[in-house]
Amino acid sequence: MKRPFRTGLVAGLLALTMVGAACHKDGSSEVKTGGAVSAPSAPAAPQTSETTATPVETAAPGATATTAKPAAAKPAAPKPAVAPKPKPTTTTTAKKADPVTLRLGYFPNVTHAAAIVGVEKGIFADKLGPDVNFKTSIFNAGGAATEALFSGAIDATYVGPNPAINAFAKSKGEAIRIVAGATSGGASLVVNPNINSAADLKGLKVATPQLGNTQDVALRAWLLSQGLKTDVQGGGDVKITPQDNGQTLDTFKSGVIAGAWVPEPWATRLVKEGGGKVLVDERSLWPGGQFVTTHLIVSTSFLKAHPDVVERLIAGHIAATDFVNQNPAEAQDVVNAGIAKVTGQAMNVDTIKAAWPNMTFTFDPIASSLHKGAEDAKKVGLLAADTKLDGIYDLTFLNKLLTGAGKPPVSDH
Repeated sequence: MKRPFRTGLVAGLLALTMVGAACHKDGSSEVKTGGAVSAPSAPAAPQTSETTATPVETAAPGATATTAKPAAAKPAAPKPAVAPKPKPTTTTTAKKADPVTLRLGYFPNVTHAAAIVGVEKGIFADKLGPDVNFKTSIFNAGGAATEALFSGAIDATYVGPNPAINAFAKSKGEAIRIVAGATSGGASLVVNPNINSAADLKGLKVATPQLGNTQDVALRAWLLSQGLKTDVQGGGDVKITPQDNGQTLDTFKSGVIAGAWVPEPWATRLVKEGGGKVLVDERSLWPGGQFVTTHLIVSTSFLKAHPDVVERLIAGHIAATDFVNQNPAEAQDVVNAGIAKVTGQAMNVDTIKAAWPNMTFTFDPIASSLHKGAEDAKKVGLLAADTKLDGIYDLTFLNKLLTGAGKPPVSDH
């Protein structure tokens, strides 16, 4: 009876041995749970440090963070913390735009008082702001100033009406725009005391600042109205010779010329220092005595490229003109000092005081007088007969600023 028990025991031990061999043959096992098969756990991969720092996000107030419950497992042995390598940071900074340069031209004349005051008192620099490089150039007459504008040497200039007309016509209406008025009046024909009429000038030599400039056209037109002809070569009934204003004073004193049609302060200087007399005050030739002597023009290309800078320039012009009108005594001193800085010699204080009342400093370009001046230039052969001036004015910024300051707008016709 003992044999069956032993046989069963041996069979049981043999079965257990076979199961153990099956479980440990490959060092792995599968655990079946409800028919699902779970893959054996792979050995943990070695941890590597991040080269990119990960930002920490903060949940918005009131938000609930949901965290998955980890499966029960034997706690892993802590590993030494590895400091992440700092992420290279690239700071992108927008390149600062290069400052705009505005180059302004003007003359050392009292008729350019707003320009001189604007420069010397720092009004232009203040209105233009620190992001604009402000530079100036000095000219004797309008033709030279507009040529500098054509060449790109300057961007804007104070100039008389006829050079502006010539520049507009020469460029077929493309190169310049008149953006503000500056001065009315302040030009005269001064002659030797023994000359009493246009007829007395026949055969004599008379000077102007430059061929085709505002005073040159005014003299030729007036002589023509008096029955005297001139030509651009310096011939005709009256010989017209273009000269620098400073040279004109010397040639008048020496008797080389019989007179000159010049702007202030040169007209007054010919009287006071040269012993001359005024034969024609140009105000007497215009309705209400108002005609444009000086206005502000800008290069069309600069106006298109930098309209904000042009607007600030005009704001400076308005402020400078207001200063001139509200502080005449100080303005005279500033203008005299500004002229002395350029020419090397200050004017006699009495000269500038005498010249001042002959001018009106105004934002109004007095457009009607410019159109009349163009017709005069055509009559004396200095402007083509078919020249049109449509579009020569752009008073948009001027009228915007004047209206904003409670001042009346001005007209372009």
